[in-house]
Amino acid sequence: MADTMAAMGPRLRTARERHGATLTGVSRATGISPSTLSRIETGRRKPTLEVLLQLAKAYGVSLDELAGTAPAAAAGRRTPVPQPSGDGKAVLPLTRYVGGLHAHKHVLPAVDAPPARPRQVAHEGYEWLCVLYGRLWLALGDQDLLLGAGEVAEFDTHTPHGVANAGPGGPVEYLIMFGPQGERLRWRTPVPGR
Repeated sequence: MADTMAAMGPRLRTARERHGATLTGVSRATGISPSTLSRIETGRRKPTLEVLLQLAKAYGVSLDELAGTAPAAAAGRRTPVPQPSGDGKAVLPLTRYVGGLHAHKHVLPAVDAPPARPRQVAHEGYEWLCVLYGRLWLALGDQDLLLGAGEVAEFDTHTPHGVANAGPGGPVEYLIMFGPQGERLRWRTPVPGR
């Protein structure tokens, strides 16, 4: 039960992102304040059954999916859902189990002009990302990093962070591994510079 509840916040965040909704949008649809939604997603508050029912309905998922107890066939693979915010971002969850690291594939569409600096957020956890295709702009605190295919970044998500397509030239595809409780990847082979 403790593992299920610990994984609930990140699973709700994934469901919201997959649905293409913002905290503000979900708040408008459900009447749950954005700050309450944020605290639930970061594990600082446990959701009530009433809140879970509202969120399951808003995201179009079952309570079993939110709890991570849905059979594999029922959970199935989902097609990435573009966010209605106009940026066309697609998020495809790659893991569906309770607790521990979660993996997602993100696709940012091509842009016609260099974007504004990405909006940054901070939350509980630890993140590792790897660019598969294109050039990704990672705004990490006061640093601006441009990452190309094959390049990796890892960071504590308490540090404000945001991403964007670095500019014209095509879409950007990248993988994210996120440890909601601060779990980190464990290197088993020597890594130069570590």
